[in-house]
Amino acid sequence: MGTPAETPGTSPAARASGRADGVLDVVIVGAGPAGTAAAVELARAGADVLVVDKATFPRDKCCGDGLTAMALRHLEHLGLRTDAVASWTDVHRVALHSPSGRVVDLPLPSGPGVHAAVARRRDLDAALVDRARASGARVAEGVTLRGAAADDTGVTLTLDGLTAGGHGPATVRARHVIGADGAWSPLRRALGLGPKGYRGDWHAFRQYAANTDIGPDLHVIFEADLLPGYAWAFPLPDGGANIGFGVLRGGPVAVGDMGPLWRELCARPALADLLGPNSEPDGPLRAWPIPARLGAVPLAEGRVMFVGDAAAVTDPLTGEGIGQALMTGMAAAEALVATAGGRVGDASAHYQAAVRRELDLDHRLGRGLATVLAHGRGTRGALRAADTNDWTRRNFARWMFEDYPRAVIATPHRWARGMFHGAGAYAEEPAAV
Repeated sequence: MGTPAETPGTSPAARASGRADGVLDVVIVGAGPAGTAAAVELARAGADVLVVDKATFPRDKCCGDGLTAMALRHLEHLGLRTDAVASWTDVHRVALHSPSGRVVDLPLPSGPGVHAAVARRRDLDAALVDRARASGARVAEGVTLRGAAADDTGVTLTLDGLTAGGHGPATVRARHVIGADGAWSPLRRALGLGPKGYRGDWHAFRQYAANTDIGPDLHVIFEADLLPGYAWAFPLPDGGANIGFGVLRGGPVAVGDMGPLWRELCARPALADLLGPNSEPDGPLRAWPIPARLGAVPLAEGRVMFVGDAAAVTDPLTGEGIGQALMTGMAAAEALVATAGGRVGDASAHYQAAVRRELDLDHRLGRGLATVLAHGRGTRGALRAADTNDWTRRNFARWMFEDYPRAVIATPHRWARGMFHGAGAYAEEPAAV
């Protein structure tokens, strides 16, 4: 599935691209949300695109599975239908659990459209791969990057699994490459880019659970010993839930202590009451790093651009990264289309400027707020302020779920009529639950 057929007498690149010179317009390394978003946009523009991923889909991906309003709008733009994602679950209310035990209920707008949802990454990513193929991109699964070299005219990639039968390395040449290959980015390492020793800014644990009592609401649980991190319980169909917690790397909880702490958290009333007496694990406990420091790794170099976790653009306040992954993937594609035929480095410069314009101030604000939430007093005060009245509850929910950019007040280029009370995504299509 997804492996280009072999034709005798042609190079692997020519077989993959169908071009006489065997040089593709763009190769995208990684078929998660960032990579498939770039693929859809490029294919729509008529580019010759090949996406490669070491996994075969569907596959599990460590994540909290939450989808903010920003992510939902990008998914709608890409043409993803909610009924293509089996575990898609709309969310209409958020419950914030204070360290003091107080619960603040935040209603999301009742319509039109969807302002928050949950979907297993196994289902979401597979649907996005299908969407990329339907848009005209080629997606080769089970293909591993072994090496990369860039020059002024393009990038040469060495890939395992691309040829028929999946045996032996193949060399592929592309005019541009997009790295959408995660926090550790094998492409970045192969090119010798980025700082050594960067392990992300947060670390998270996730467990799927069955037969829970969580109900339809999304729960965020602030425990004093996790701050500025938090635990979560996100609803999935048929009593299922995505439960977990994230902590700041270098904070009060050491990464090596997260396993024993997880068992204790599940026994605390805030989470135990949500799980209920009949809940049981539904799959293994998994952990993953969260890169959330814009500028910590290169966004681009020459003819190579990095998107999603490979660009460390996860929200530093909440750890949400799907919306940012989709946004950077689309921005990379837009940069390539806008600068086609230009000079070497034009696309990279265009892309970096777009990402900085869209995310830089939001990320700085998020880091500042995370500092406030690192103390129990700050968290309790923030939740009390959010619970002042109906207006504060409704707007805090929209701000939290990126219904509008966090720093929109300070970025006039994003001001638009109705930006504080617009419709959600999928207003024209009923979301499947």
